[in-house]
Amino acid sequence: MRKLYVAVVAVTVGAHLAYLLYVPCGGFLAVRWPKSLALHVLAVAWGIAVVVLRLRCPLTSVESWARRRADMDPLPTSGFIDRYVTGHFVPPRRLGAAQALAFTAAVVSWGVLARRGTGRGRRGMPTAG
Repeated sequence: MRKLYVAVVAVTVGAHLAYLLYVPCGGFLAVRWPKSLALHVLAVAWGIAVVVLRLRCPLTSVESWARRRADMDPLPTSGFIDRYVTGHFVPPRRLGAAQALAFTAAVVSWGVLARRGTGRGRRGMPTAG
């Protein structure tokens, strides 16, 4: 049974990392697949809520639960980011800057989408003359 919980930890870590990549990059994916924009907006809104309101991410709760059952070391009380990201991918004192950069990338991607959307609308309009 321990292997099952270890697998849950691995899947949860993978999902968390995928989410952390999706926040800054998902809007650029929506340039290619515009119908995915709604999912990206929700992902960014959730990310902002977690950062601003200090909400506990459900993925972190699942990983903590599975770690206990797998007899693994617990996550730090500060959670997933401090365990896997801070100090490994982002310097400890630069986490806020990394978060701001991720959210800025999302907003820039939405600007690209908006610009492409208005460009398509204009091309489809008949010209006078």
